[in-house]
Amino acid sequence: MRSTLQAPTRATRREWTGLAVIALPCLVYAMDLTVLNLALPAISADLRPDPAQLLWIIDIYGFMVAGLLITMGTLGDRIGRRRLLLIGAAAFALTSLLAAFAHTAETLIAARALLGIAGATLAPSTLSLIRNMFHDEHERQFAIGIWITAFSVGSAIGPLAGGLVLQHWSWGATFLPAVPVMLLLLALGPTLLPEYRDPQPGPIDPASVVLSIAAVLSCIYGLKQAAAHGFGLTEAAALAAGIVFGLLFVRRQRQLTDPLLDLALFARPAFSATIAAYALSCLAIFGVYIFITQYLQWVLSLSPLQAGLAILPWSLGFVFGSLLTPRLARRVAASRILIGGMAVTTAGFALLCATGGPHTLLVLIAATVVMSLGMAPVFTVGNDIIVSSAPAERAGAAAALSETSAEFSGALGIALFGSLGTLIYRHGLEARLPGSVSPGTLGDTLEQAAAAGAAGEALATAARAAFTDALQFTALCGALLVGAACVLVIRLLRTRD
Repeated sequence: MRSTLQAPTRATRREWTGLAVIALPCLVYAMDLTVLNLALPAISADLRPDPAQLLWIIDIYGFMVAGLLITMGTLGDRIGRRRLLLIGAAAFALTSLLAAFAHTAETLIAARALLGIAGATLAPSTLSLIRNMFHDEHERQFAIGIWITAFSVGSAIGPLAGGLVLQHWSWGATFLPAVPVMLLLLALGPTLLPEYRDPQPGPIDPASVVLSIAAVLSCIYGLKQAAAHGFGLTEAAALAAGIVFGLLFVRRQRQLTDPLLDLALFARPAFSATIAAYALSCLAIFGVYIFITQYLQWVLSLSPLQAGLAILPWSLGFVFGSLLTPRLARRVAASRILIGGMAVTTAGFALLCATGGPHTLLVLIAATVVMSLGMAPVFTVGNDIIVSSAPAERAGAAAALSETSAEFSGALGIALFGSLGTLIYRHGLEARLPGSVSPGTLGDTLEQAAAAGAAGEALATAARAAFTDALQFTALCGALLVGAACVLVIRLLRTRD
C-alpha cells in the first residue's frame, strides 16, 4: 500500500532571502542591549542624569522587552506575525531617532522604554515566522541556527560598533544604525515574509496583559536590584509582588476560554522539558558570565579591549555551534542533541573551576568555548522543539515564552550567583587578611589597595585570590545546576524521540 504521507515542502530562494531580512533586526535588537554601555560616560557628561536616571537609562530597555514578550507573542498570533513585526520595525526606527536626538535624561529614558516595547515584537515574531517559512525539520533547525547566530553576533559586535561610532560621532549616533536596518525590513518584509495568524483568534484579555507585565517586571526589577545592592526590603517586596501577580496570572489563564498563555503547552513533555533545559542553562550561563568579565579585567589585569578579545571565542563558539547543530540533527535525534549539549556545557563549567593556575587565561578561554559549543545546540534544537511542539496557531506565544524564560532566568542567575559569589569573595578575603573585608566590589578593594601604595599589595593579592575562589565556586554551582537539569530532561523525555 502506498504511503499517503508527503515530504515537507522545501524552502525556496524567497524563504532564505526572507530569513536574511529577519536576521538583521535580531542583530540590531541584540546590539541595543550592549551598545549603550560604552556611551554612558558621554551621556553622563552631556545630559547630567542623576544616579537613578542613569540606572533607568541602562535597564529600562531590557525591562520593557522582558515584560512584553508574552503579550507581543500572543498578539502576533492574533493580528498576524508579519504585521506585528513590521509595526515593531517602524516603531523601532522612529524611537531610535528619538533616542539619538534626546536632549534630556527624561527624554532618553522614555525613548529607551519605547525601544523596549518595539523590541519585544522582534524575537517572538521572527521565531514564529521561521516556523511558518520552513516546514522541513532540518531546514528549520538551520534557519533557527542563523537566527541565534544573529543574536550572538549582535551581542559580540555591539560594544565594538559602539566604540567605533563614539570615536567619530556623539553618543546619539549609537542608536542610528538601527534605522536603515528597520527601513530595509519595512521595504522587503511585505514581499518576502509570509503572513500567518490564528484563523479563529479569541479576544485579548486586558487583565491578563496587565498581570503578565506586572509579574515579569516586578520579578526582574527585584532580581536586578538584588544583584546590584543585595537583598533588602525593597527587593523582597518586588519579588513577592511579582510572585503574587504571577499566581494571579496563572489562575486567570485557567479560567479563560482564550487565554493569553495556553498552559496546556506544559502538558507536552517535549515542550516542558525543553523550557526547563533552556531556562536552567541560561540561569547558570548568565550567573557565571558576570564573574568571568570581572575576572579578566580585575584579576588578570586585562584592558577592556583585551577582555573583549578574550570573550570573542565565546561568541564564535555560539556561531559555530549554532550552524553545526542542524548537520548533526540529520544523524542524531533532537532529544539526544539537547541532552548531549547540556553534558558538554557541564564539562565547560567544570573546566572553568580550574582557573587560577599558571595558564589561567588559556583555561578560561577553553572553558568558555566548550560552554558555548554545548549551549548552542541547546538554544538551536531547544527553540525548534519549543515552537514545533506548540500548535501552529500558538507558535508566537510559545516563542515568546521561550524568550521570557531566558530573560527571567538570566536575571535570576545574576542575582543568585552574584550574591553567592560575593559571599564567597568576602569570606575568602577575611580568611586571608582578617579585618580587610570591604563592603564594595573587587574593583573598590583594588582602588583602596592602589591608594595605599606598597602597603596595599597584600590586600590586592588577597582580594584577587578571594575573587578567584568566587569564580571557581560559581562555576561549580553552574556545573551542578546544568548537570541536574540534564538529568531532569532525561527523565522528562525518557531519552525517546
